[in-house]
Amino acid sequence: MRFCGSVSDRSHTPMTGFPASDRILDWNRQCIPGGMSSTNRLTDPNIAFVRGDGSRIWDAEGNEYIDYHGAFSPQFLGFQHPEVTAAVKRVIDDGSDLWGAGPTEIEGRLAHLICEKIPWVERVVVLNSGSEATAQAIRLARAATAKDHVIVMQGGYDGWHNDVAVNLSTPLDQLGPRRSPGEYEIFPMSAGIPAAHQSLLHAINFNDLDSVRYVCERYPVAALITEPILQNIGLVKPRPGYLQGLRDLADEFGFLLIFDEIKTGFRHAFGGYAEVSSVLPDLAVYGKAIASGYPLAAIAGPARWMEYFAHEDPSKRVLLAGTYNAHPVPTAAAVATLEVLSRDGGAVYQRLEQLGARLENSLTQGLASQDIEGIVVRQGSAFVVFFMDHAPVDWHDLAANHDYALDTAFRRALIDDGIFFYPLATKQCSLTAAHTDADIDRTAEVVDRALATVLATR
Repeated sequence: MRFCGSVSDRSHTPMTGFPASDRILDWNRQCIPGGMSSTNRLTDPNIAFVRGDGSRIWDAEGNEYIDYHGAFSPQFLGFQHPEVTAAVKRVIDDGSDLWGAGPTEIEGRLAHLICEKIPWVERVVVLNSGSEATAQAIRLARAATAKDHVIVMQGGYDGWHNDVAVNLSTPLDQLGPRRSPGEYEIFPMSAGIPAAHQSLLHAINFNDLDSVRYVCERYPVAALITEPILQNIGLVKPRPGYLQGLRDLADEFGFLLIFDEIKTGFRHAFGGYAEVSSVLPDLAVYGKAIASGYPLAAIAGPARWMEYFAHEDPSKRVLLAGTYNAHPVPTAAAVATLEVLSRDGGAVYQRLEQLGARLENSLTQGLASQDIEGIVVRQGSAFVVFFMDHAPVDWHDLAANHDYALDTAFRRALIDDGIFFYPLATKQCSLTAAHTDADIDRTAEVVDRALATVLATR
């Protein structure tokens, strides 16, 4: 193992390039559009990672980092968690495979674990990715309500499909002034989303109940889908009463409230942010932390709604199909992950709250010591530094006030010094169960150096 200068070494020389990573990207581009199978992974600088263990990752150059990205946050237990890895090896060695016929015991075991530990959940289906889960949840909502329109959040990300791939980080000069009550023009994140489909979508600000009512009074709304905390633009938390207000409006207007808990589920509590907030959605979709790095997602909810997947009336039945749904390898990883998370009264969550508080304090002290305007927003093991004087309440607030250039420079300085924050401004950072107090101490030292470096070059 080679670390590019110890993070506690004050004489550290910053990294000057990533030639091995660039060679991998160039070679991939000969056969893969953009050089990788998810172009969201393309970063500046381009870094190709080759190994991970616990809280550490290594790039193709051999540089070692303390990682706070967690692969966009699925690595909740840390890389190569021994119990998860052992469960995967067992299911491979015992002859389990993909049968394509009949039920499997392991999918039942996972579903029972979830239903037993999350009281409001009565039914679960197991899928492969978060986007599949949100697509299926919205289709179910349309079937159950016999309505077509969907409310999404400006600044929210709920997947890549036509129903939700709109209005994420829309530039304000394109988006226009704040609209409340009201809705924004739809700005697709992808080519190929038909205008007729876009007409069924309504983008409003997070934390804005008046705009939910505005849309519902004008359109037949099947569903409102939202992350209970917007975690794809950092962390934008719900104001007190907001989520309960959504629950009340769903009951009033008859739409299904869908919590996109792909990032929040099993990370902030075993029962996700629904448990934290004590607000119950009609449906929740889970992913990422549920299987600690393996590809698996789930939809969960009361039998009243979930049984639409097996409705006795074929005209109301929602198609549920997928060759790889509940594949034994990721399903075994999910079972092992949830067993760890539920152990000892949720000790993992208690430990991560302690580490998170220490890290938040270190980041806050670092900002103060350099007299930099900023605020650390954290929920348990997820955190972000916003370079503005308050915690943002929605996308408009964030886009108008955050210092994106300073954020980008800060992240690059951390990477140069062996701490990996994803090098895109406002991206959420994640602790894992593998992080240690020593990791936090090292990170605090590097944060101080990084902030000083950024100030010196401005």
